[in-house]
Amino acid sequence: MEVIVLASKRSLLLILFVTTISLFLSQKVTHVSAYNYTKPYGQVSSLRLERIQKHLNKINKPPVFTIQSPDGDVIDCVPKRRQPALDHPLLKHHKIQKAPKKMPKMMGTEKNDDGAANVLEGAWQLWHVNGTRCPKGTVPIRRNTMSDVLRSKSLFDFGKKRRSIDLHRRTEKPDALGTNGHEHAIAYTETSSEIYGAKATINVWDPKIEQVNEFSLSQIWILSGSFVGPDLNSIEAGWQVSPELYGDNRPRLFTYWTSDSYQATGCYNLLCSGFIQTNNKIAIGAAISPLSTFKGNQFDITILIWKDPKMGNWWMGLGDNTLVGYWPAELFTHLADHATTVEWGGEVVNTRASGRHTTTQMGSGHFPEEGFGKASYFRNLEIVDSDNSLVPVRDVKILAENTECYNIKSSNSNEWGTYFYYGGPGFNPRCN
Repeated sequence: MEVIVLASKRSLLLILFVTTISLFLSQKVTHVSAYNYTKPYGQVSSLRLERIQKHLNKINKPPVFTIQSPDGDVIDCVPKRRQPALDHPLLKHHKIQKAPKKMPKMMGTEKNDDGAANVLEGAWQLWHVNGTRCPKGTVPIRRNTMSDVLRSKSLFDFGKKRRSIDLHRRTEKPDALGTNGHEHAIAYTETSSEIYGAKATINVWDPKIEQVNEFSLSQIWILSGSFVGPDLNSIEAGWQVSPELYGDNRPRLFTYWTSDSYQATGCYNLLCSGFIQTNNKIAIGAAISPLSTFKGNQFDITILIWKDPKMGNWWMGLGDNTLVGYWPAELFTHLADHATTVEWGGEVVNTRASGRHTTTQMGSGHFPEEGFGKASYFRNLEIVDSDNSLVPVRDVKILAENTECYNIKSSNSNEWGTYFYYGGPGFNPRCN
């Protein structure tokens, strides 16, 4: 990725700094009238609005520079040491790690087959379009708004995944299979060996979402702990479309974490304290562009998550060598040691709001049998072993709750290693 240096005179930077801070601080209010938020959210009490504004004031840190994205997002360039992560009580004395002590060792050479292009080459997030980047020493953070919070079920639920599985009904199976309207098509690996990370390349689409409180995502899960108890640890990253979370239907880069089976800890992106960002050119939660098209060009992103063997933090990388940031080891219980399961694949929420299965699509919205250029894929599945080496996954199990709605088909090749196509349209004559 290209590094762009902002060349400005010291005096101009000072003016920009003061102006930006003034504009930001002017948005902080102690009393909000309920009048402006009667539509489309219904009547909202002044007390609730004040509580929301207080929360926004806490997570929207004062920026030194602000970038307006063409999709309507506001990207705040926040000093690295003032980002939301460091508000976490377990991270009060945490010293930000600049980079992992060791990168995972490559066991083989990946090949990009069938003409797919990696979106990390060039401007791949919409806020990059005008060429502006955040200054060195800052991190880009998507600004949260009153509307973002009001779309969620409650302030507590803002930025959190709703539990996909009732803890009393869980079985010792991967995270995917469950109730509460979450449906999946995943590949997973379970091994007696300890797992210290995973990697895959995923092509990016813009699946259609039927209801505002439904989503469609494609991601990697790094898991440890009990699937039947309240102590499951999970680290997640990928792309998602979530109208409730972002207010639109654009596919966006996202992260997630929890240390208690999605009950109280963790959140998406930087919507709570936890994940520490180190990169000043990538905004977690920002829209991805360009996208794959049906029978057209395919664009994919490569995601690597692994545990630094020296410091114990779980790092996230994009492409071949772009570091995004890390989940500190202090956040976790089981993952403070190692992972036991890795999952790759898609997830949607099916609310059955119309009395039938949702039309929300997974992946491209097409079934895996249609193949390259039509169906979504994960390719070059790898895990990180105890030697900090990336090892190609030789055997995966696949899982889908309702194959008439969303399905998955895995295979192997010299170029793509272990890979799979997955997804589907949701509601159709065989899925209702």
